Amino acid sequence: MSVRAGAAPLWWLGVVAAGVGVLVPGLTGRRIGVMAGGALFLIALAAVFAVRRGRYAASARAATRAARHDVLQDRRVTLANWRRAHRWWLAGAFLAAVCTSFVLPTAGGLLLAGAGAGLWAKAAWLGRLERDADALLWVPVDRAAKGLAGRPVGPYRRTGIAAGDAAPGGARRPARV
Repeated sequence: MSVRAGAAPLWWLGVVAAGVGVLVPGLTGRRIGVMAGGALFLIALAAVFAVRRGRYAASARAATRAARHDVLQDRRVTLANWRRAHRWWLAGAFLAAVCTSFVLPTAGGLLLAGAGAGLWAKAAWLGRLERDADALLWVPVDRAAKGLAGRPVGPYRRTGIAAGDAAPGGARRPARV
């Protein structure tokens, strides 16, 4: 699933922006900035994890078996496409997080990292749904640009747990020995 694609860039850009924020004293001081950033991290994690979970669950329940004509994309291609499409948003979010460090040190970076952690938690939740159903859930390539859940995407496609190169939740499948 593409949910996991944004988790790593948001997390690492947030951690780097928070690290830059520690170096800048800011208007409010480091202590207040770190405490506010910690609160923003937890709020962002909870909000990103909770948003649209009902839509994802409804699409997972309505999943149909993948047909022969369905094109299911490789995990690496999905990651590359998502990151290429969102690179300017990621750069803008990073720049905004670093700039907020001059007012409230580390807060913007921790907010960004919290959003990445929330996406990772949502991907883990989807992975549990996939393991319980003993199936991998896919968004067809022609509909992936419309989003990941909701009416434009329709129901997910379902394949066996061993299909493709992804483990449940969109993680990399371990190498077979």
